[in-house]
Amino acid sequence: MPDVYNWQLGRPMAYPYEQAMPKRQWAFVMNINRCLGCQTCTMACKSTWTFERGQEHMWWANVETKPYGGYPYAWDVKLLELLDKANPGGMTWSESDSDERDSALRAAPYGTYDGKTIFEAADSRVTRPEHSQRVLGYLPADAEWATPNLHEDVPPAPAGEKGQWVRGGLSLPEHKAWFFYLARVCNHCSYPACLAACPRQAIYKRPEDGIVLIDQERCRGYRKCVEACPYKKAMYRPTTRTSEKCIACYPRVEGSDPETGGCPMETRCMAACIGQIRMQGLVQMEQDGTWTKDRQNPLYYLVHEAKVALPLYPQFGTEPNGFYIPPRWVPRGYLRQMFGPGVDHAIERYMVPERELLAVLQLFRKDNRIIFRYEIEEGPKVFETEIHGKPFTLYDDTVIAFDEHGSELFRTKVEEPLYERPPERLNSI
Repeated sequence: MPDVYNWQLGRPMAYPYEQAMPKRQWAFVMNINRCLGCQTCTMACKSTWTFERGQEHMWWANVETKPYGGYPYAWDVKLLELLDKANPGGMTWSESDSDERDSALRAAPYGTYDGKTIFEAADSRVTRPEHSQRVLGYLPADAEWATPNLHEDVPPAPAGEKGQWVRGGLSLPEHKAWFFYLARVCNHCSYPACLAACPRQAIYKRPEDGIVLIDQERCRGYRKCVEACPYKKAMYRPTTRTSEKCIACYPRVEGSDPETGGCPMETRCMAACIGQIRMQGLVQMEQDGTWTKDRQNPLYYLVHEAKVALPLYPQFGTEPNGFYIPPRWVPRGYLRQMFGPGVDHAIERYMVPERELLAVLQLFRKDNRIIFRYEIEEGPKVFETEIHGKPFTLYDDTVIAFDEHGSELFRTKVEEPLYERPPERLNSI
């Protein structure tokens, strides 16, 4: 297989096709610390795209409770087990020193992954010894698609106890139990496993925005994409005998949806988010697969400058374009397995945010239109304090968002205004 460069792994890797990057890439950041698990995003997608016969099991957008939940059931645990079986103990990372990492900010921000990816481990044939395959994967059983909310809100038992339920009261600030919500959509990867595995070449990345689509005319429903996708976001539809997946609401992204008025807009799941956990946009791409440096693009800032947003299971090797700000209350070992070695840095930066990071975090879900650039107007100092032993200063800055043409979309302040209902309006009914 040809070698392509994967900046999330910090090294070249094997992939069935030659490297070819879109002009710009659709990407998103989700702040898990804010997710309510309300499933509003799930239902927004369902009511828009997958409400017809044969799509009953299709949840292109879903929110699952970790560590036990997953859709299909245990999708990540099963893939991690296969990868470990193909390369025992190999999912390790080598950290470069801070000077080297700073000089290679876009090329290897997390160090170097030493293990095998799902493409490099395919020749191990741990799933089907009698057959060759392009991608290491598995085909979920029908029952695994039946319970999208299984184990919702279920925490693991404390150490030394059996079962999944916690008995007795809990006291803050120390958490004796934990779980968190993981909101998921297709990552529209730079090196999609579904595309690599399709024998019909029915799957392709759009050159204008990197969105991964399935050509329904070419698809014959072999389900190779379902087997190969490590995130299980390609799904088979029995009524049409073809596979379908998230299309990133591309009419909204390209500005051709009647609602957009010609302006690129965020997808339905993003626009419906109540918890304001999501930001979505388009980033410029270099031909080696790295992001073009664009300091004022909020996605670039969060991923490459502040480094608080991390890819989901980067060791799979698909270079996903979905990034997550990891939850600060979860055991670090679990998070490192899920988001790679950048977890400690990301959580520390998020818990005691710098002035610019705090301003950029205010951009989440303030508008349905895609933000291409931001500026900050400095405001007065509000107060000083200490958080986790580190000094913290809050400034009431104004952050301004711009569209792709440089027109202002909106402006918002860091400190939220306080409104008090007047006495004559105590009851509005």
